[in-house]
Amino acid sequence: MNSTGHRGATEHGVPETAATRSGRLTVYFGAAPGVGKTYAMLDEAHRRQDRGTDVVVGFVETHGRAGTAAQLDGLEVVPRRTITYQDREFTELDIDEVLRRAPRVAMIDELAHTNVPGSRHEKRWQDVEELLEAGIDVVTTVNVQHLESLNDDVHAITGVRQRETVPDRVVRDADQIQLIDLPPQALRRRLAHGNVYRAEQIDASLSAYFRVGNLTALRELALLWLADRVDDALTTYRRDERIETPWPARERIVVAVTGGPEGETLLRRGARIAQRASGSELIAVHVLATDGLPSAPPAAIAAQRALVESLGGVFDTVIGEDVASAVVDFARAVNATMIVVGVSRRSRLREALSESYGVEVARLAQNIDVHLMTHEGARSGRRSGARAAPLSGWRTGAGWVLGLGGTALLTAVLYLLRETLGLPTDIVLFLALTVAVALVGGRWPSLVSAVVGFLALNFFFTPPTGRLTIADPENALALAVFLFVAIAVASVVDLAGRRTAQAFRARAEASALAAVSRSVLSGQDTAQAIVDRLGETFTLTSVSLLERSSGDRGPWTALATSGEHPAMDPEAAQTVVSIDEHRVLALCGRVLPASDRRVLEAFASQAGVVLEQRKLRAQADEARALQQTEATRNTLLAAVSHDLRTPLAMIRTAVDGLASTDVELGPEDSEFLVSTISTGASRLERLIDNLLDLSRVQTGSVRPMLQSVSLDEIVPLATEGFDIDSLAVDVPESLPLVRTDPGMLERVLANVISNAVRHSPSGTPVRVSASPVGGEVVVRIADTGHGLADDAKGHMFEPFQRLGDSSPDGLGLGLAVAQGLAIAVGATLTAEDTPGGGLTIVLAVPVAEDHVS
Repeated sequence: MNSTGHRGATEHGVPETAATRSGRLTVYFGAAPGVGKTYAMLDEAHRRQDRGTDVVVGFVETHGRAGTAAQLDGLEVVPRRTITYQDREFTELDIDEVLRRAPRVAMIDELAHTNVPGSRHEKRWQDVEELLEAGIDVVTTVNVQHLESLNDDVHAITGVRQRETVPDRVVRDADQIQLIDLPPQALRRRLAHGNVYRAEQIDASLSAYFRVGNLTALRELALLWLADRVDDALTTYRRDERIETPWPARERIVVAVTGGPEGETLLRRGARIAQRASGSELIAVHVLATDGLPSAPPAAIAAQRALVESLGGVFDTVIGEDVASAVVDFARAVNATMIVVGVSRRSRLREALSESYGVEVARLAQNIDVHLMTHEGARSGRRSGARAAPLSGWRTGAGWVLGLGGTALLTAVLYLLRETLGLPTDIVLFLALTVAVALVGGRWPSLVSAVVGFLALNFFFTPPTGRLTIADPENALALAVFLFVAIAVASVVDLAGRRTAQAFRARAEASALAAVSRSVLSGQDTAQAIVDRLGETFTLTSVSLLERSSGDRGPWTALATSGEHPAMDPEAAQTVVSIDEHRVLALCGRVLPASDRRVLEAFASQAGVVLEQRKLRAQADEARALQQTEATRNTLLAAVSHDLRTPLAMIRTAVDGLASTDVELGPEDSEFLVSTISTGASRLERLIDNLLDLSRVQTGSVRPMLQSVSLDEIVPLATEGFDIDSLAVDVPESLPLVRTDPGMLERVLANVISNAVRHSPSGTPVRVSASPVGGEVVVRIADTGHGLADDAKGHMFEPFQRLGDSSPDGLGLGLAVAQGLAIAVGATLTAEDTPGGGLTIVLAVPVAEDHVS
C-alpha cells in the first residue's frame, strides 16, 4: 500500500532544479523493527541509480544485518560526522556534507532518531526538512510506534514507552508513503533465524515485544493510520474536483440527534454499526434550526456530546433553515455512508398529515443509506423535538390549494343550500375558511382566499345574484367587514410566523454562544474554541483569528485557525468581522447573509474578551514566575550565606594553621588540618555541583544521551565514597538493560543514597535493591530514619527543602536535583514509607526496547 501527495510539483514545461523546487519526501513505513524498511529503501536506491539518478546514502543503520549491509555495495555513502559527548564518540548524519554534495536523492534511515547533543538539530526529521528545503529528495524509514499521536496506544499494547518520536504531520505531509508489511508469524521466523537481532537477544524478544498479539496490534495500527492518510488524500481530491456525491471508501456513520431522550439509544446503536467495520467513524450532528425547531435543553446536548466522545466519536453542531436538509448536507460534506435517525415521536395522524423528519431525510439522502431506528418514544404521540417551519413550502402550497379549492367547494355546497341558509351564515363560513387558509398557508393564500370569497359571496349569495352589484347597503357593509377581517387575520398570522422565526433564530444563536462559553469554561484554549465553534456552527471551510500589531501596514499573524487553507489575510476571506482595530475574524467557505452578522459580532466580542483574558493570564504567569524566581534567589542567598561560609571558614582556618610559623605542628596535627581542608573542599564541591545541576534542570538545558546500560554497572559508581557498613546493596546482574543516561542516573542514585545515609540511624545500613516490574526496573533506597508525614512527601523534591534536617551539610538541593535529572532521563522518583519506620525512595527506570519482558 502506498499513499501519494503533491509536494514539490512544478508548472508544466518548467524543469525542476534544486533552486526552483522543494525536495520530495518518501517514507518507508512499517509496523515493527525487522519488517524490511531499510532493505527496501536501499533496493529503491539501486533502482534509481540504475535509471541514472544521482543517489547517495546519507545515513543507514544496518544493526549488524548482513543482508542490509550487502545492499550498500555499489552505492555512494556520505561519511558520517563524529561528535564527542561525555568523553565518548558518536557518529551522526553529516548534513553539511550532504548539502555540499547536493545529490538528487538522499537515503536517510531512522527518521525518528534523536541526534547526539552538539548536532545542528535535536531530531533527524529536522535534518530531513532542511535537506527538503534545499531541493534534495529524501527517502527515509519510520515505524508506527514512533508516531507521536500513537505513543500512548503503543505503550498500552507493548508496555514500552517510546522515547524517540516524530510529529505525525512530518510523515503525513510526505509525498509518498510506502507500507512495508510482513505478517506477524513471518516476522517472528525472520527474528528466530537471526535476521533481526543478535543471537543472545532472540529468545527475550520473541517472548516480549515480538509476541504475536503485539505484532498483530501494531500491524493494525499501521494500516489504520495509513488508511487515514489515504482518506485525507481522497477528501482533498473530491474537494478539488468538486465531487459532491459521497464515495463509500470508508464507513462514516452520521447520527442525527435532537437532544431528546432517544438520543442515547441512537448513539449507542450507531456506535455498534461503526464497530462492525474496522476504521469506521462515528459522527453525531445536532441542528440548531432557524425554522421553528425548539432548542433542546443544553444539559441534554452536553450529555450526548460526552457520550459520543466516550464512544470514540465526534460531535458537531450546525445551523440550518431546514433540519432534514441540514443533516443531509452535513452528511455529504463529511462523505458519510450512512445516516442514523430515529423514528418520529409524532402520532400516526400527524404523520398522515405531514411528512416525518426521518422520511424527509431518506428522501433527500439519495445515495446515502438511511437507517431509521425505533425507540421507546416512537409514535407515542408526544410532540417531537423537530417540527415543520411555520410557513414552510409545503404549508404554503397547501394554503393555495385550500384557498382556491376550498373556496370553490364551499361555494358549491352553499349554493345548493341557498334556500336554507342566509347571507350572514354564508359570510361566517367564508370567514372561517379564510382563517383556516391563513393558519395553513400564511398571508398571500389567505388574501387571495378572502378576495375570491368576497367575489363569490357577492356574485352567488348577495341580491341581486348573478351580478357583482349589491342592492342593500347593509349587505355591502357586511361584505366589507368580511374582507377587512380576512385581511387582518392574514397579516396577523404572517407577522406571528415571522416573529416565531426570529425567536427561534435568537435561540439558535444563544445556543451557539453558550456552546462557546462551555468550551471556554471546560479549559480549552479559548481562542481556538471560538474559531472551531464558528466553523462548525456556520458550516465554514476555514476560520482565522488574525492580529496585526505594527500599525495599519504591518503583516497579519494568525492567533488561531480552524479548517483547511485558512485565510492569512482579511483580503483573502469571504467574510471579515472586526474585533478591534488590531484583530479580525476571517471566514472562508461561503458568503454569510446579513442575518448572521449579529451572532458573528457576538462571537467577535467574545473573542475580544478571550484575547484580553489570555493577555492578562500571560502577564499573571510572568509575574508569578518572577515572584518564584525572586523567592528562590532570596532563599538561595540566605542558605549560601551560611552553608558557603562554613566550609570556607574550615579551609581558611586549616590553611592558616599550616602556614603559621608560630606553632610547630606534628605529623598528626598536619594530617588533621589537611583532612579538614579536604572535607571542606568536598562540601564546597557538592554544593556547587548541586547548584549547577539545579540551574540546568530549571532552565531546561539538560540533554540526556539515552542508551542501553546495565544497572549493576551504575549502582557501584553511585555508592563510591560511602562507608561500606552504611549500605546493603542487592542489584542482581540478571536484571534487564535499562534505557537511560548513565552519568545522570548515577547522579540521581548518588543524591538519593546520600540523603538516605544522612537520615538513617548510625549502625543501620541503607538498603539498595532492584527488581524488574513490568516494563521498568525499580530501584528502592530504604532507610530506617524518622520518615516523613504524608503532606511533607509532596514537598520533599522541591529546592531548599530541609524538612527537619538540622545537619550543617547541604542546602536541601539533593532530592530536587535528583528529581529533575530523573525526569530528564525518562525515570520517575517517588517516596513511600519503609515498613517498620523510615522512608523509601522508589526510582523506576524504563527497560530498553530490545529487553522488554
